[in-house]
Amino acid sequence: MDEAAETEPGDRRSDLVGAGLDELLREVLGRVDEVLDDQRRLRLLLDAVVTIAADLSLDSVLERIVEVAADLVEARYVALGVLDSGPERRLRAFVTHGLSGAERDAIGPLPTGHGLLGLIIDQPEALRLDDLGAHPTSFGFPAHHPPMHSLLGVPVRIGDRVFGNLYLTEKLGGGPFTEQDEAIVVALAAAAGVVVENARLYEEAARRERWLQATADLTRLIVGGVDADDALQAIVDTAKEVADADVAAITLRSHAERLAVEVVAGAAAPPDPVDDSSLVGHVIASGETVVTDVRDDSRAAPTPQGWPTLGPVVVVPMTASGSVRGALSLAWRPDRVSVFRELDRPMVESFVEQLGLALSVARSREDQQRLVVFEDRDRIGRDLHDLVIQRLFAVGLTLENTARMASQPEIKHRVGGAVDDIDATIKEIRRSIFALSTVDDSTDLRSAVADVVARAGKVLGFRPMLGLEGPVNSAVSDEIAPHLLAVLGEALTNVSRHAEATSAQVSVSVLGPDVVLTVRDDGKGLEPGRQEGGMRNMRERAERLSGRLVLDSEPGRGTTLTWSVPRL
Repeated sequence: MDEAAETEPGDRRSDLVGAGLDELLREVLGRVDEVLDDQRRLRLLLDAVVTIAADLSLDSVLERIVEVAADLVEARYVALGVLDSGPERRLRAFVTHGLSGAERDAIGPLPTGHGLLGLIIDQPEALRLDDLGAHPTSFGFPAHHPPMHSLLGVPVRIGDRVFGNLYLTEKLGGGPFTEQDEAIVVALAAAAGVVVENARLYEEAARRERWLQATADLTRLIVGGVDADDALQAIVDTAKEVADADVAAITLRSHAERLAVEVVAGAAAPPDPVDDSSLVGHVIASGETVVTDVRDDSRAAPTPQGWPTLGPVVVVPMTASGSVRGALSLAWRPDRVSVFRELDRPMVESFVEQLGLALSVARSREDQQRLVVFEDRDRIGRDLHDLVIQRLFAVGLTLENTARMASQPEIKHRVGGAVDDIDATIKEIRRSIFALSTVDDSTDLRSAVADVVARAGKVLGFRPMLGLEGPVNSAVSDEIAPHLLAVLGEALTNVSRHAEATSAQVSVSVLGPDVVLTVRDDGKGLEPGRQEGGMRNMRERAERLSGRLVLDSEPGRGTTLTWSVPRL
C-alpha cells in the first residue's frame, strides 16, 4: 500500500503522522477507554436482555425496557410508545422513565402520536436529533413539560410489525446522542421485540386459560343443577369479567318466538323486547358471529337508557339442541377499543358453544325430572278417578236409593244433603286431578286461569265453576294472555265486591276465531247509572286488541260479562 493511501484524509491515522509520544499515548488511552466503554455497554445490554426475558408480565417488561435504555446510553428521560393495532396506528400506551408522578400529572394527558412522535410512527426508522425543537414536524411541548433538546428514536419491532417506539432525550452530561448510542439502542430494541412478543404470547395463553377455566367452572355449575336464571346470570358475569367488557348480555328466544334480553352484567336489563331485524336478531337468524361497532351499524338498536355509551361489540350465537335459541353480546366503551382488539374471538365462540351444550344437558335433565313428576301425578290421578271417585259415586247412588225408601222428611233432607256433599267432593277431586296435570312452576295459561279462579274463591266464599274449551295454551298468544288474566281477575273482584252472588261460572273458549272469556254470576245485577270504574279498564284492554266487552245484566238476575278478542 502506498503512502498516499495510508495518509488519506479522513483516516484517523493521518492525524497521528508526526505526532509526539504524548499525543500517541493519549490517543491509545482514548481508544482503550472506548473499547472498555463498548465492552461495558455490551455487558449491560446482555445482562439487560437476560433480565428482561426472565419477566413474562408485559407491563413489567415495558417498564424494564425503558429503565435499561436509560442506563445504556445515559439518557435522562426515556419513553416507550405502544402502538394501537387499529388502522389509525396511534399510541395506546406510553411508558415513561425519568418523570416523577407529580411531573406526569402536571403534563396532563399522554401524547397521541403526532409531531415528531408521529413521524417515527409513520416512518419506523432510527432518528437522532441534536435539537428536536428545530425539526419542522416538532409541535413543541405542553405546559409544565420539562425541557428537552437531544432525541434518539428507535422502533421496536416484532417480526415485520412495529410494536412501538423507544424515545430517549437529554443525554446526561450534555451533548448529542452518538452513533454508538444509536447502535446500542437499536440492538436493545431488537432484543426487546422478541421479549415483548414472548410476553404477549404468555398473556394470550393466560387469557385462553381463563376462558377454559371459566368454561369448566360454569359447566360444573350448570350440570350440578343450578337454577336456569342463576346459570344465565353466572354466564354473563363471567364473560364480562374474562373479556374485560363493559357490558355483557344474553338474549333468548322464548317459546312464543319472541326475543328478549334475559340477563345483563354491567347495566340494567331493558324492559322492551328485541326486534328480529336488530343486530342480535340477525345473529340468531344466521347463526354466525358478528363483530361490529354499534355507532356505525344500522342494525344496532338504540342504547337502552342508563347504559354506558358503547362502541365495539361482539355478538355470538348460543346453540341449544341443534338450533340457535339466543346470543351472548359483549360490548366496550369507545375509549376501550384497545381492550376489545385483544379479545380472542375463537375462545369466546368455544365458551358459548360449550355452555350451550351444558344448558341443553341441564334442560334435558330437568325435562326428565319433570316427566317423572308427571308420570307419578298421572298415576295418582288415575287412582283418584278409577277408585276414589267411583266409590264415592257408588256411595252417592246408595244414599239416593235410601232417601227414596225413607218415610220421614228429615231423613230424606239429611240424606239429600250428604249426596250433595259427595257430588261436591267428586268435583273437588276432579279439579285436583286437573291440577296434577301440570307441575308447580308451570306457566301455561290453563294453570294460570285456574289459579286466578282458586284465589277468587277464597274471597267469594265459594269456588266458581271453571270451563276451558279448545287448545287454550297453544291458541292464546303471549300478547293476549296477560290481558285475559287481568280482565278475569278484575271481573271476579267485581263479583266479590258488588254482586252479592252465591255462585259464578268462568269460561275460556278458543273454539272459534276469537278468544272468548265469559264470567257469569247469579248476583243482584248492575245498578242503573252505576259508574263503570274497573269496566273501563277491561273495555280498553279489549279495544287495544281489536276486541270488545259486552255486559248483560238485569237487576236481581245476575250479570254476564263477555270479553272477546281476535286470536293473533
